[in-house]
Amino acid sequence: MTSRWLLFASTTLVLAACGSSTDPADTPREPFASTYTPLPADTTLIQHATVLTGTGERIDDGSVLLRDGKIAAIGADISAPRGARTIDAKGRWVTPGVIDAHSHLGVYPSPSVAALSDGNEITGNNTAGVWAEHGVWPQDPGFDTALAGGITSLLVLPGSANLFGGRGVTLKNVPSTTYQGMKFPGAPHALKMACGENPKRVYGPGRQTPYTRMGNVFGYRSAWIEAAEYRDQWDRWEAKGEDADPADQPKRDLKLETLAGVLRGDILVHNHCYRGDEMATMLDVAQEFGYKITAFHHAVEAYKIADLLGERGVCAALWADWWGFKMEAFDGIRENIAMVDAAKNGCAIVHSDDEYGIQRLNQEAAKAMAAGNRVGMDIKPEHAIRWLTANPAKAMGVLDQTGTLETGKMADVVIWSGNPFSVYTLADQVFVDGALLYDRNDPNKQPMRDFKLGIVEVNS
Repeated sequence: MTSRWLLFASTTLVLAACGSSTDPADTPREPFASTYTPLPADTTLIQHATVLTGTGERIDDGSVLLRDGKIAAIGADISAPRGARTIDAKGRWVTPGVIDAHSHLGVYPSPSVAALSDGNEITGNNTAGVWAEHGVWPQDPGFDTALAGGITSLLVLPGSANLFGGRGVTLKNVPSTTYQGMKFPGAPHALKMACGENPKRVYGPGRQTPYTRMGNVFGYRSAWIEAAEYRDQWDRWEAKGEDADPADQPKRDLKLETLAGVLRGDILVHNHCYRGDEMATMLDVAQEFGYKITAFHHAVEAYKIADLLGERGVCAALWADWWGFKMEAFDGIRENIAMVDAAKNGCAIVHSDDEYGIQRLNQEAAKAMAAGNRVGMDIKPEHAIRWLTANPAKAMGVLDQTGTLETGKMADVVIWSGNPFSVYTLADQVFVDGALLYDRNDPNKQPMRDFKLGIVEVNS
C-alpha cells in the first residue's frame, strides 16, 4: 500500500507543480485551461515485438523507441541509444494506447451514488452551456482500472438526456488532483447531442418539451437559428475592431456560446443516435445550418447508412454487440462495426459507454472483428487496431498528436501479453507520453486514487 501511495503522491505533485505556474496571475488565459505536463520518462527501447502501428502496418520482430515523451523511431532493427532502458517483448504485441471516444468516467464514477452523479443536467432540453469537465471527479477509481486495460486517453461526455447535453472533455489517463491536470493539451471541445428516445422519455407529458421525435427536430432547429443570430451579432461587433463601442458589446450567453463555437467549426459534434433514419435526419439538420457532425455514437443501425456516413466523413462510435435493450436498439447486428468500416471512407470506432467495458475494449474489438470475418470480410489485426486508436483520435480531433505509432507523436503505447484480439491477452505495460504508468507485474507501477487508499475490500 505504501509503495502505491508514493507513486500516486509523486505523480500528482509533479503534475500540480508543473501546472500551477503555467500562467502569471495577471495574464488572461483560456478558462479552465489544461495544466497537464507529461511525467518524467526514461528513454526506452521496446524490442522483438509484433508491432501494430495503427496506420495499417504490422511489423514482426519490430522495435519502438520512446524518447523525450515521443515516438523517436519505429522499425524492424533499431539500436538502443546509450543509457536507454530496453524491454525484450518477444512473443508480445505492441500497439498505440487505446482511446475511448465515449466515456462517462469521472461524471458517473465509482462508487455509483447520487452524490457523485454529475453526468446529466436534466433541467432543460438544451443545456449546451454546461461542461462535463466541471463534473469530473479525478479520484474516480475507474481511471485506474481503465489504465490497466490499456486506455491512455478518453473523451468524457455528458449523458444523453438532453437534445444538447453540453460540452465533453478529452483527458489523458494520468493520476491528478484536478481535472485540469488531466486535460489533453490542445484537444478541441466536444458538444454532446442526443436524438431519439432519450430526450423523449426525459421530457415527456406534463414536463418540458420535446414529447415526440418531431419535437426533437423542432428543438434542434430552433436552437441553431438562435445560435446563428448570436454568432452574427458577435461577428458584426468584433468586425468593427478599434471602432467597436464597448457599450454595444453583445451579452455573453454560455449556451449560445457553445453552439456558436460549433457553427464556427471550433467545437466537434458527437451525436447520440441509434436509428439509421434519424441519423440521416440529423445530417440534414447539420447541412441546413452549416455545421459538421464528427461522430454518431451508439449508432446501432449505422450499417444501414454506412455509405452515407462515409460520403459525409462521419465516424460511428459503436458497441460490438449491445442491442435490444430499448426499441431504437432493436435492429442491431454484430457485423455493424465491420460494415461501417468497410464502406468507402468508413470510420468505425469501438467505444465503451461503460465503466467495465472500458477495461476490455480490445476484447470488444475482437468480437467485432470475428463477426466481420465470419461473413467473409478477412479483417486483419493491423487494420482492426485502428478502431481503438487512430479512428477515435480522429473523431476527437487529436490524431495529429496520438492514435498511431509514428515518429514525433506522443509516446502513448501498450505492451500486450499476446495478440490484443485474444480473450486471454492482458495489458502488461502502459506508457503515457513515454512514462511507464502501469506494469501488471510491478505493484509499484499500479496507481491507486486517493479514494481507494485505506479502504479494505472484502470479497463475499
